[in-house]
Amino acid sequence: MKIGYDAKRAFLNNTGLGNYSRWLIKSVSQFYPENEFFLYTPRVKQGSRADLPEENDNTHIITPKGKLLKSWWRSKGITKDLKRDGVEIFHGLSAELPGGLKKAGIKSVVTVHDLIFLRFPQYYGRVSRNIYTVKLKHACKIADQVLAISERTKYDLIKLLNVPAEKISVIYQGCDPSFKKVCTPEEKQAVRKKYGLPSDFILNVGTVEERKNLWVLIRALSFLSDVKLVVTGKQTSYVDEIKKHLSKHQLNNQVIFLNNADFADLPAIYQSAKLFVYPSRYEGFGIPILEALASGTPVIAATGSCLEEAGGPDSLYVEPDDHIGLSEKIHQVLTDDELRKNMIVKGYEYSLKFDDEKLAAQVMQLYQNL
Repeated sequence: MKIGYDAKRAFLNNTGLGNYSRWLIKSVSQFYPENEFFLYTPRVKQGSRADLPEENDNTHIITPKGKLLKSWWRSKGITKDLKRDGVEIFHGLSAELPGGLKKAGIKSVVTVHDLIFLRFPQYYGRVSRNIYTVKLKHACKIADQVLAISERTKYDLIKLLNVPAEKISVIYQGCDPSFKKVCTPEEKQAVRKKYGLPSDFILNVGTVEERKNLWVLIRALSFLSDVKLVVTGKQTSYVDEIKKHLSKHQLNNQVIFLNNADFADLPAIYQSAKLFVYPSRYEGFGIPILEALASGTPVIAATGSCLEEAGGPDSLYVEPDDHIGLSEKIHQVLTDDELRKNMIVKGYEYSLKFDDEKLAAQVMQLYQNL
């Protein structure tokens, strides 16, 4: 089978959609090498953390020829290249599909990660929100199958866009295998020294933006005077509000911000943390939770979206505005050794549900059904 992918995010995004795209392409090509894979991208960024299969007899990287407008190529011109290459199935990995696929006789799958821009429109500009809506509606309409990365996303697709339930398949994603490798005490110590991290801390990973709801965690710190928090992720203007609050309430010495730590150091950071806290108001899946569980780090997350799907029954959950309840649960995990050990063991066992080979088999079955 010849399978094509919209690989723009895989080559050009180092987080989020890029991680998902790389994971899926690598997993399917690793476990099903008898197929031929075509990775379509407007360009290949030199020095990026692409970590994708290299070009060989069954893996090809295709970029637009000449001076074609790259956005036009992704939305329309790519179909001509797909037909030229004999692609039988095209998979849009980030809620987009080009036009003309049906006319060209090419089956299609589109992955939808979340509908946050419809659930929480206040976090998006009107123009961006309209563009996302138009692209997603078009993709869901023309796709032969829609791949939702969680049951919550499937629910939103049905509820908000009237996508037929029988057209949607829920297939979870895995995390990078580096998180499953146990770091040595020396490796963890070296990373802590590199970033000036304390020996004991709780961790939050993700873009520092309003939706991720770091605010409730900062408020919880007011009741946890002996707890240090490490926050790593891209910072937006939202971080200024957080820092003002920290200064006003004399909490600066409890919080360390790491603006995009090296990806290679993240497993050691996770494994050094006593607890991972992820109070995001809404996610499509919540991959940092899975990274934490695979790293052997217990998790507290927010209710209200799909985080229970990512964290499983033995993680703890709290309402996203309940800073007092959050502080109590953090204190509970940090002071109850038996509870913490049970969360680590059960959480790691739950993370095995997201085994790459099992998930790749589900994706391949979806292709074969088409």
